[in-house]
Amino acid sequence: MGRKDSDCRKRKDFLICVDSDGCAMNTMDVKHFRCFGPAMVAEWRLENWRDEILFRWNEINLYTMSRGINRFQGLAKALREIQEKYCEIQGLETLESWVKETSELSNAALKREIEKKDNLCLQKALSWSTAVNQAVEKLPQEEKRPFDGVKEALEEAGKNADIAVVSSANRDAVLEEWNLHGLLKYTDVVLAQDAGSKAFCIEKLLRQGYEKEHVVMCGDAPGDMQAAEKNGVYFYPILVRHETESWEEFRTKGLKHLWQGTYGEQYQQEKSQQFLNHLNRDSEKESNGGKRKSW
Repeated sequence: MGRKDSDCRKRKDFLICVDSDGCAMNTMDVKHFRCFGPAMVAEWRLENWRDEILFRWNEINLYTMSRGINRFQGLAKALREIQEKYCEIQGLETLESWVKETSELSNAALKREIEKKDNLCLQKALSWSTAVNQAVEKLPQEEKRPFDGVKEALEEAGKNADIAVVSSANRDAVLEEWNLHGLLKYTDVVLAQDAGSKAFCIEKLLRQGYEKEHVVMCGDAPGDMQAAEKNGVYFYPILVRHETESWEEFRTKGLKHLWQGTYGEQYQQEKSQQFLNHLNRDSEKESNGGKRKSW
């Protein structure tokens, strides 16, 4: 299977699915701080409330239980709060309906929707998303790096498993970042934003004949966990601010459980509870006024 293809065929008995931003790549914070939030402020001319809005954008997308949601889902949620608190967002209901009903949350799908509906909010959402991609491309390469331990874990996993990138990020950005740091050679397929939801992508991969107890999804967000649970496969959490330790444990302990058929016993329950406790503590800190670094 081509490493840049979105089609996958089973070669090995096991399958490791890996999220990109915030999981394998240390890019999630900088992209939201410098690209996603500021582009929204600029597109909707929200400068009068810039600091408050950017703080809330980061809460929604980074530091609460909605961490890692698709960009358009995050946008719709943020704009709804902005309309309720600051100013009217013309055509917001149409964007919210599209986000809720579409089977593909991507620029291409949004373009098709705009061709059917002349709606200002849809048009601005596409303009915003395009601006985000352009801003991400301009980020210095030294700020788009993998977490320590990712390469070693993928190399070890690849001995017995096919490796699939399953990400809601922009496909071109994922390919560029993984290739830049030599990670693509450890992967077999890349399924990004244009391929559909993470749950859909895992389902697509399972059709190749993997046994569900031979599949694990590595992720840093509740959406990764939900995508795994929806498909009846295992989940391994990469904990925020403990990413290096998480990858080291996956390489030395998690993979052994998977190979030996003991992942689904006590280990899965322990890791899932650890993940939820960790992120809930983060949410509580944020709601209590915890300070975050800015860029």
